[in-house]
Amino acid sequence: MNALSDPEPQRSIDVAAVSALDEPNRRRLYDYVSGRGGPATRDEASDALQIPRQTAAFHLDKLADVGLLDVEFERRTGRSGPGAGRPAKLYRRAERDIRVNLPERSYELAGQLLAQAVDEAESSGESPRTVLARLASQLGHDIGHQTGGSDRQLLETLERCGYEPRVEADDIALVNCPFHKLARTHRQLVCGMNLHLVDGLVTAAECPQRHARLDPRDGYCCVRIGTTTD
Repeated sequence: MNALSDPEPQRSIDVAAVSALDEPNRRRLYDYVSGRGGPATRDEASDALQIPRQTAAFHLDKLADVGLLDVEFERRTGRSGPGAGRPAKLYRRAERDIRVNLPERSYELAGQLLAQAVDEAESSGESPRTVLARLASQLGHDIGHQTGGSDRQLLETLERCGYEPRVEADDIALVNCPFHKLARTHRQLVCGMNLHLVDGLVTAAECPQRHARLDPRDGYCCVRIGTTTD
């Protein structure tokens, strides 16, 4: 059996990735890089976490070695050619999925919603997209009913759902998409489902000052939660 068909090499990589996060500074660095809207340098990570630059560099490289972070190089001076200096080494959260859900993915949930939508559409005569929107909204309502009406409680619920919410100005940005890989290949369908799910959650949570909208940006979920004054 070759490496492409054998799950053990991938499983070993995933275990190594998770084990790497057992070290406290390494976990803090991973959370810091994951929560940024763009890549981070060693100096930025060192300053943010108040740890020595050498320590930050060591742990960032370890996270890259096990596939949790991607590395890129960029000259941040705006200059090129001789005398421009060496490009800065930048780190961002890796695109690949870790099987232990770092970042958290909910493909099984998406599959259940899609399958149920097809079944109901066949019996009701509605379009599968219409049924999917209703099912996603109902699921969001079920989750939202267990949430209080404050931003803090809404953030806690979104965190439990795997969205990795971050407050940015007046918005609640969702750093992680639980349906990431599906959204890349079926963007309109999956992002629409996700919007109805989050909108149902926010509505049932009785946060009248909040509403969900589609606002796709690099490094974020396609859904963003704004204020009613937007």
